[in-house]
Amino acid sequence: MAKRELQPINTGSMADIAFLLLIFFLVTTTMDVDTGLMRRLPPIPDKDQEESDDKIKERNVFVVNINKFNDLLVENESLHLLSLRDRAKEFIANPEDRDDLPEKDWKEIPYFGRVYVPKNPIISLKNDRGTSYGIYLRVQNELLAAKNELRDELAVQTFSKKYNDLEEDERDAIKKYYTAVLSEAEPKNIGGGK
Repeated sequence: MAKRELQPINTGSMADIAFLLLIFFLVTTTMDVDTGLMRRLPPIPDKDQEESDDKIKERNVFVVNINKFNDLLVENESLHLLSLRDRAKEFIANPEDRDDLPEKDWKEIPYFGRVYVPKNPIISLKNDRGTSYGIYLRVQNELLAAKNELRDELAVQTFSKKYNDLEEDERDAIKKYYTAVLSEAEPKNIGGGK
């Protein structure tokens, strides 16, 4: 019997197939997106700008601390993260004009006229160097959501539209109504060294 010769394998299209597989996996694979915060840094102060001697009243500052164990301390009281948004909303709006929340003042605001609104409420966030990034982001989101919810509620009540659907001048009026600022301090070892 005669031996048959093996036919050579055609490898001419092997590179094309490998290239198509590579493209297929690149297109169908999902990439992890890093979680982050969309923030605009404050502008650099003007060289000629005078320093203000204005003192911020303690009642106008809402202090939020996170320790290395990811425990939340709000106004020197332990608080669960799920309650943070409601406490922040109460602080920003001060609906009952309480003495322990930001002072209020009369202000002329377009679309609203003369209104009695909180005067310069500040939310101060301090965290420990050992705080997990996930908890830090969740606290940030809750604090920002508190202000955004108040603005949405006021927009719906006044203009029958969500805040993001308003015209620019209407949004500006609502920003003047709720002016809360989020201030972040440099992380420290609040809950002990790591």
